[in-house]
Amino acid sequence: MNYLAHALLAGDHPADRIGGVIGDFVKGPLDPLPAGLGPGLAAGVMLHRRIDSFADTHPAFLRSRGRVSAARRRVAGVMVDMFYDHFLARYWAQFSEQALGDFTADTYRMIAAHPEPLPPSFGPVFERMRAHDWLASYRDAAVVALALDRMAEFRLRRPNPLAGAGEELLAAYAGLEADFFEFLPDARAFALSVVRQRGG
Repeated sequence: MNYLAHALLAGDHPADRIGGVIGDFVKGPLDPLPAGLGPGLAAGVMLHRRIDSFADTHPAFLRSRGRVSAARRRVAGVMVDMFYDHFLARYWAQFSEQALGDFTADTYRMIAAHPEPLPPSFGPVFERMRAHDWLASYRDAAVVALALDRMAEFRLRRPNPLAGAGEELLAAYAGLEADFFEFLPDARAFALSVVRQRGG
């Protein structure tokens, strides 16, 4: 899952939502806690990781990965994460009573106001995320394509086939959309069960 989906699935508790957004920036085990990471954020990061593990075995998510061309199969998970954020942003009103713009603004405020230190590598990313409203911007398929092109240049350490990957969203749009609508309700139910089990 990408930023918007993780933020939604994390729920309304600030630590969970922040942990959902920063999850990929926290490396290594959470026991013992990494330096500077409090137990609240650690619980949010753990929820992020459990949602990712759930996605990696869900039939709809696996089906979406299978729709990616063989040439890009190595980065299919990254692509599908972003494609699902596109569908979530596009159909947001079906999943939340809060307007998307209000939700993203609340999320940015939660992150900015959080008193605990966040991973240093997240700081510059957050400034760009907030300035350009990344959480909502993926409702435009062209923005998804541009983001994938930029990731091809900067995110991965070795040459990768993400450049031009946005074309695959359009080529398999109906199938990916159907997969997303099958997946997201299950992911929400799973995330809620995790929070309830831990007593959150």
